Amino acid sequence: MRREFVMCQSRYERCVQMVGLRYQQMSAGGDWTKSVMWPCRRPSGFTLIEIVIVVVIIAIAAMVAIPLVGSAASMQIRSAANLIAADLEYAKSMAISRGQNYSVVFDKTTESYRIEDQDGSVIAHPVKRGFDYVIDFRNDGRLDKVDITDVDFGGTSEVKFDYLGSPYDGGNNPLNTGLVSLQAAGATATVNVEPVTGFISIQY
Repeated sequence: MRREFVMCQSRYERCVQMVGLRYQQMSAGGDWTKSVMWPCRRPSGFTLIEIVIVVVIIAIAAMVAIPLVGSAASMQIRSAANLIAADLEYAKSMAISRGQNYSVVFDKTTESYRIEDQDGSVIAHPVKRGFDYVIDFRNDGRLDKVDITDVDFGGTSEVKFDYLGSPYDGGNNPLNTGLVSLQAAGATATVNVEPVTGFISIQY
């Protein structure tokens, strides 16, 4: 086994390094044949290599975090577009299954929309028991970066579905154009409602 001897505090002490472990060898009365092995104290503090490793880890974490922050708006706008498309489909399916008109009414000023029955009353949310079917982007931390920039259903902000699932505008006219435009930090999305069929699609 390889040993390295180095100078310690006095001539009666010496350090023995064995395979990366450093021990202090104390002589008994100056006789090195009768000695006791004690662990040597290593100097405290951080080495340059340890500091460099920490800096590299911080830099990598920052490089990963910055794109995640930038992509938060993109993730939110996709979630918002999918939510609107799903709610439009829900209103259409309710109109077909119940045999009566259901409407989705948008409000750009409050960044929200709601689903109403044929009497103009907001329906109950099927999942959130005790809550009306109102979606408010501003008060939803998952969607608060999303803005409703444009709503056009034949010049109105409301789309109706009849018992066949056909879309109408807020004036009870057959739908000619139907779209909801969204924006979040430069990312955009458009939810389209096709005339006659009421087919719903999303364009990014």
